[in-house]
Amino acid sequence: MRFTFAIGDIHGCLTQLEAMLRWIEPYGRGTVIFLGDYVDRGPNSRGVVERLIAGPKSPEWKWIALKGNHEDMMVGATEGRYEESWWLASGGIETIQSYGGLIPQAHLDWADRLPLIHSDQYRMFVHAGVKDGVYLEDQTPHDLMWTRFTPSDSNEFWGKHLVHGHTPSAHNPRTIGNRTNVDSACVFDGRLSCAVFDDDVPGAPIEFIEVKT
Repeated sequence: MRFTFAIGDIHGCLTQLEAMLRWIEPYGRGTVIFLGDYVDRGPNSRGVVERLIAGPKSPEWKWIALKGNHEDMMVGATEGRYEESWWLASGGIETIQSYGGLIPQAHLDWADRLPLIHSDQYRMFVHAGVKDGVYLEDQTPHDLMWTRFTPSDSNEFWGKHLVHGHTPSAHNPRTIGNRTNVDSACVFDGRLSCAVFDDDVPGAPIEFIEVKT
């Protein structure tokens, strides 16, 4: 039996990330998918990025880090694609502070190269969501990193269960129809969440893990 663990938005909360990884380690092996938004707002964006770059401590684990809109904002602001003031007002100031004023180019390159989507036999993982009524192959990076769901959306995802973060709520983590939102607003209330999936069983998580330190 193998498991996949989907961890919601971290936003510089290194203490909670380390606590979550300690909770997961006793499972022994599996896949950990980080759903994006590792930087901005929280106290230690640099530490979070360094931990993710370092990777798992055992070859029994596979880590997949997806790109969130805040990674895109950070890279875009440093490259001139976005207004720097927009990023700084959205949490970038805290990121700059955690780096002591200068983000290493290697960290920017890492963030820029992160994939936007991961799929397995039964599930699809993205940072924010997918645009309703648009074919999967026509989803844009903006759709995958910025979408917010509405009650009128179809909740059908090409035969798979959709797992995402991006939209924080005190009610998360939770499953709504055929999708699961794992963003429990860690940077605001200190609660980091993870959805646990049995790789051999389709559909919703078999459990949630939450840490608050």
